[in-house]
Amino acid sequence: MAKVGRVLVVLLLAVPALLPGAAGPAVAARAVPSWTGSWESAPSGTAPALPGAAVRNVVHLSVGGSAVRVRVGNRLGTAPLYLGAVTVALRRASGPGAVPGTLRTVTFGRAPTVTVPPGRDTVSDPVPLRVPAAADLLVTVYTPGDSGPATYHRTALQTSYVAPAGAGRAADEDGAAYTKTVSSWYYLTGVDVRGNAAGSVVAFGDSLTDGTGSTPDANRRWPDRLAERLRPYGLGVLNAGIGGNRLLRDGVGPGALARLDADALDRAGVRALVVFEGINDIKGIPEASDAAAYADAYRTLVARAHARGIRVVGVTLTPYRGHLAYTEAGEAVRQGVNTFIRTGGAFDAVADADAALRDPADPAHLLLGYDPGDHLHFNDAGMTAVADTVRRALADGRALS
Repeated sequence: MAKVGRVLVVLLLAVPALLPGAAGPAVAARAVPSWTGSWESAPSGTAPALPGAAVRNVVHLSVGGSAVRVRVGNRLGTAPLYLGAVTVALRRASGPGAVPGTLRTVTFGRAPTVTVPPGRDTVSDPVPLRVPAAADLLVTVYTPGDSGPATYHRTALQTSYVAPAGAGRAADEDGAAYTKTVSSWYYLTGVDVRGNAAGSVVAFGDSLTDGTGSTPDANRRWPDRLAERLRPYGLGVLNAGIGGNRLLRDGVGPGALARLDADALDRAGVRALVVFEGINDIKGIPEASDAAAYADAYRTLVARAHARGIRVVGVTLTPYRGHLAYTEAGEAVRQGVNTFIRTGGAFDAVADADAALRDPADPAHLLLGYDPGDHLHFNDAGMTAVADTVRRALADGRALS
């Protein structure tokens, strides 16, 4: 373990020199601060609009910086989205209240309002606000009217807050007006920070990455745990997981290949992509009789990432015997898919989550200590095991070269 840790330190401190087209021998050599993704929410569907309300989204940043900018989304909407006000602030220890003096108005083209076309995200102007790593940020969006279905991320595993009608609610510092709670993120698809970060790693997948099974309001998804491990080296981690998402076709949210650019490749400062996707295609009735369709999809995904100079880590699919959707046919496909991930040569590195989380006495089952009870997802300990497995894969030397 000590040797792996030393390798990781050397690799990550040298990230800018190893990346295609990057300059400088170390993170500290970057002369001009750049934008890096610090937090992400991949749109998973739509919810009824909340006309007249302000939603105060609570998000947990991975890396910090001297300024922020936010991405607001109408990607799955059907009509133009009008936002009457957007604000950001550092959050107090808990609840919807802002740290005094940190609340800022967000502008778009220097205007305090913005209209986002359907099918699009919009990035704000830079907001001067120093944010530390691992900080909770409040991003409040006020929708004065009904712009149709709201693009949202359903399973946030994070409590956010809603205030009743009134334009001034977005600037409410103490949070007293935020009397209702929601467990989804509305309209917000990302937060970037400006600073000397080495870049970001995108965790791309389904509910296993989204965090189902982990403790709510505790930031214990495996991408959160990975962020803790990579933070000393200046790397942010973006969680692009969507519960119910699929690799081969649309499921909950657009399929993996359809959303790859918007949710991963187009994000700021991406250096590596970690792909943990495919179990929802396999559960129940497999989409193919063998692993060939999955191999083709993975190769396409990797090729598109490589075209952007982004390295890709493949994560093996974990056991699910005992889950209500388990079948022997599906298990055979999972084994074939994992063989391809391990030996097919498509990925720059492999994180063998299957080997790390399976029960040695019954490899088709999750280890009991990692199972929250549904025999598919991971509890907090399982999430930590995945993060450690991905961390070792990033230390491989090819994943960030």
